[in-house]
Amino acid sequence: MRTAHIKDLYKFIFKSYDKPYLQEHINKIMELDSFLPYSSTFFCVTNTQELSFEYISKNYKACLGLDPNELKTKGMRYFWSRIHPDDVDAWLEALNGLMEYTLSEIPENKRKDANYTWNFRIKNADGVYVNIVQNTTPLVFDSTGKPIIGLAHYTVLSPNIKMEITASAKLLNDKQEYETIYFNNFSQKLLSEGISNRERDIIRLLVLNHTSKEISEKLNISSHTVDTHRRNILKKLNVSSTGELVGMLKTKQHWL
Repeated sequence: MRTAHIKDLYKFIFKSYDKPYLQEHINKIMELDSFLPYSSTFFCVTNTQELSFEYISKNYKACLGLDPNELKTKGMRYFWSRIHPDDVDAWLEALNGLMEYTLSEIPENKRKDANYTWNFRIKNADGVYVNIVQNTTPLVFDSTGKPIIGLAHYTVLSPNIKMEITASAKLLNDKQEYETIYFNNFSQKLLSEGISNRERDIIRLLVLNHTSKEISEKLNISSHTVDTHRRNILKKLNVSSTGELVGMLKTKQHWL
């Protein structure tokens, strides 16, 4: 997939019209960066409107061997050009899935408490595709409540680790602890056919250990309807119990 096409899809996901003020955030992050040790993690302030990086931490070069000035000058298009071609489609699906979930399922006043994680492979200065796990916390939102500026942490892992492309969202609960509210694997599609969107929603919540009552509340349907969907799902996938289904999916050998 060409970078120009990636740009079109990416811009569609993050389309917005506001011009947020960033300097206060960036100044605080620059101050923090000066105290952090060198490690296998670097961070950036990402601007999805301008397709740019407002700030790049000192660990970027240590982690990937790449020039931070080049990244600052060329922005996200340059970063995308280094993503493994086989990962691009799934990566874009992951971003779109997270955005759709955020706008439809997370109340606008709660989005500041959200945290997102996804992964992909990127080519370092030695031409080796290393694994990157990106964890992003939104800093600024547009007038529709869409996250457009984020603090992104990138953890670099060995290229020898085989990782499927997944995406997850967490939200601070009443105990100020992050609780996983969304997870999906975009590398494999066990449930590509025969499973309805509502059944997919129920399966995702089952994997997160929600009961039928909790699922009914989250999806605004009756517990009886949830149980009917659960029976249909087991029949369609030819598994004997919900526990077997959840165990199979949690191994990440299959997903939807």
